[in-house]
Amino acid sequence: MRWRTADGGWNPYLAGALAGVLAVASALATARLMGKANYLGTSTTFVRAAGLLERAAAPGHVEANTYFTKEKVRVDWQFMLVVGIFLGALGGSLLDGSFRVEHVPPTWSARFGPGRRRRALGALAGGVVAMLGARLADGCPSGHGLSGLMQLSVSGFAALGVFFLTGIAVARVVYGRAQA
Repeated sequence: MRWRTADGGWNPYLAGALAGVLAVASALATARLMGKANYLGTSTTFVRAAGLLERAAAPGHVEANTYFTKEKVRVDWQFMLVVGIFLGALGGSLLDGSFRVEHVPPTWSARFGPGRRRRALGALAGGVVAMLGARLADGCPSGHGLSGLMQLSVSGFAALGVFFLTGIAVARVVYGRAQA
């Protein structure tokens, strides 16, 4: 099996296998070494990061906010996991030579034009919807999908099915039907 595809990307089978090994190692490290019952949950981390930023501007508001008091705005292992995900993705893209600064992806540009403002608004709207969904579901897709599937949880399978179906629907709306 080749580790690169014809276009120079990672072989999806190898990347999937490595992601599985990483997930199992992460679960073992989190549960056994750190004694935590939950792992791979990052949606709370983004809320905590917002709390850290807000604390710099309005510390009184953060201290008075019930959610921030409950979640204890701090840098913890989950926060560092998110930083590690970013650094790992950056390292992987540098390793396979696919890294490039791209303000508007070609697929988006072909459908909606090259405007950065529209792309930024679309990305912001998608992020807001994703975070609202994560908060409503009391967890993020990686928590429900990946760790739920690793535990063979019925809710993990159901959540992942909903993620895929929603992703297909949104891709159809945003990018239209494929041209044959």
